Amino acid sequence: MSGTNNLLGRLSESLAQAVVKAGVSTVMVEARRRMPASGVVLTPDLVLSADHVVERDDDIRLLFQDGKDSSAQVVGRDPGSDLVLLQASGGGLSPADRAPEAALVGQLALALGRPSPEGIQASLGIVSAAGGPLRTGRGGLLESYLRTDTIPYPGFSGGPLVDAGGRVMGINTSGLTRSSSLTIPAVLAWGVAEALERHGSVPRGYLGIRSQPVTIPALQREALGREQVNGLLLVGIEERSPAERSGLMVGDILVAMAGVPVNDPDELLTMLVGAAAGQSSALQVLRGGENIEIQVEIGERK
Repeated sequence: MSGTNNLLGRLSESLAQAVVKAGVSTVMVEARRRMPASGVVLTPDLVLSADHVVERDDDIRLLFQDGKDSSAQVVGRDPGSDLVLLQASGGGLSPADRAPEAALVGQLALALGRPSPEGIQASLGIVSAAGGPLRTGRGGLLESYLRTDTIPYPGFSGGPLVDAGGRVMGINTSGLTRSSSLTIPAVLAWGVAEALERHGSVPRGYLGIRSQPVTIPALQREALGREQVNGLLLVGIEERSPAERSGLMVGDILVAMAGVPVNDPDELLTMLVGAAAGQSSALQVLRGGENIEIQVEIGERK
């Protein structure tokens, strides 16, 4: 029994430390008539939050862990992912530590929020599902998402979902579906933030393919000239799509885009977020054991 108590004590202490660590980069965002919401510090002067809780473009107030505050203004919005990028005046903020790997179903998770000056709040649960793409109530297509059984307390939208080490796995929001809160995975959220910083909005590229992850056969791996185990098997090509016009075929294995390896659908969707739309890009595919390169004019998803 004492061993069990020690184990629970260590777990409890670890989770409390995770909240302290992530709480430094979790801020209060006051930008609507109702109660404030939360945000996550990305760089010394940029904060990512949920778009639906930021009802004005300026006269925004941020409150930090040390009790100091700052004004902020909107850099850009992406209603499709319910994300908004804010620029804080003065800078000097402490950026969040992003988790190096994608969240796993069953993994312990903490949803954090700073919805009031009283301090950080937390809710414990597990990652219950990972999926995507998903049509949202805001008229967009969310490339990937996480579901958890953490409790989305009022004001938690825009706050982080963190692992037991206090590293950010995603951004929480209740603004994408009517029935539940979702988490935008960190790799997607950071990609959206980068596009917002550059363009103020997020054009999304479109190929017109249906694909599924596949293990690359050993003999075909040799043709790649690099270590890569997984790729995307093309199982459908839409008519009059960029993929059809470029000559992609059902049965091709897509392994890279613009020289960057593609291992799963989420990686490809993330690559298509931002400046890719409307641009020409080289796709590397395996076809009949041959390594070929196909040039495609990437469309823009409507």
